[in-house]
Amino acid sequence: MSAPDDERGPGEYASPPCFMHELQADFREMPRQLPAEVKRWRKAERERLIAARLALPADTRAAYAQTIAAKLDRLVGQPAGETVALYWPFRGEPDLRGWAETVRARGGQIALPVVVEKGQPLIFRIWRPGEKLEKGVWNIPIPAAGEPVVPDIVVSPVVGFDAHNYRLGYGGGFYDRTLATLPRRPRVIVGVGYAMQRIATIYPHEHDIAMDAVVTEAD
Repeated sequence: MSAPDDERGPGEYASPPCFMHELQADFREMPRQLPAEVKRWRKAERERLIAARLALPADTRAAYAQTIAAKLDRLVGQPAGETVALYWPFRGEPDLRGWAETVRARGGQIALPVVVEKGQPLIFRIWRPGEKLEKGVWNIPIPAAGEPVVPDIVVSPVVGFDAHNYRLGYGGGFYDRTLATLPRRPRVIVGVGYAMQRIATIYPHEHDIAMDAVVTEAD
């Protein structure tokens, strides 16, 4: 597990308020297409890695999630007063809803991602237990209402990841597009997954943004 820069002071970011400058200028309009062979390879890897994740016994995934949650505590630190963008578990992803409750208990709040439109950034809405959820893309539950918020911490699931903390997702480019257009950089951007999802490289493209860290159940 790699970690963000420990020397960064409170309220300081590695980038100016918007870190679109970290990307090629043409991403602001439309990212260039990945080479066809890389697109095919990524598609095959997604299918392989998701199948392997789903093949894990439910109790194994639950145990891994507990380990990941403990590591997130050490990485994130005290969440009081901060907004943590999490996710609703899907297709065998680590289920961190229990960890979300501990974030709330310590004074933080949880936001869930909402797909507004294909090809557009996500928005994040605050959600608390008991508040209404509705079905979003892929029938993943999303908050039914609420104004968009800017998270201080982003925790995103990975389909695959490499040694440089580049994230292989589901192929929509939502997280990269969102991170590139937030008005300020989150304090921590962390991917979560299982050690078996580590691959040599995702063949990152110019619009891909590396996580500050990727947390798995492994040391």
